[in-house]
Amino acid sequence: MKRGDARSEAERWLAQAENDLAFAEHGLELGFFAQTCFLAQQVAEKAAKAVHYARGARVVMGHSVDGLLEALEAGAPGVAELRDGAKELDQHYVPTRYPNGLPGNVPFRAYTGEQARRALGYARAIVAFARARAESA
Repeated sequence: MKRGDARSEAERWLAQAENDLAFAEHGLELGFFAQTCFLAQQVAEKAAKAVHYARGARVVMGHSVDGLLEALEAGAPGVAELRDGAKELDQHYVPTRYPNGLPGNVPFRAYTGEQARRALGYARAIVAFARARAESA
């Protein structure tokens, strides 16, 4: 992918991640904790993919935030510090959305404000990392 195209694609992914993050912040304020956790995972996934695109990737596959960051680790300083949060975000990919993801419970009753705040903190950190990497690519 050409440098200008790579920057443009990275910016598209990062802009969507930042917009989703703003929406997730409202979810937290309104008490939609399961949805906020899911959106935080999605935000981080899109931000991590933005870094891959900024580095010239043509297609970026996968939904694991930790896996996406792990693939960057060799060439991106600061990734290691984000990986524990990424692992926690990955745990919100399925059970936040489906009643059968949490035996005997439903996501909107199971998730807490503290989980949502923590997830948003991880997502914010990954977006900040991605923004810095995309601008320096």
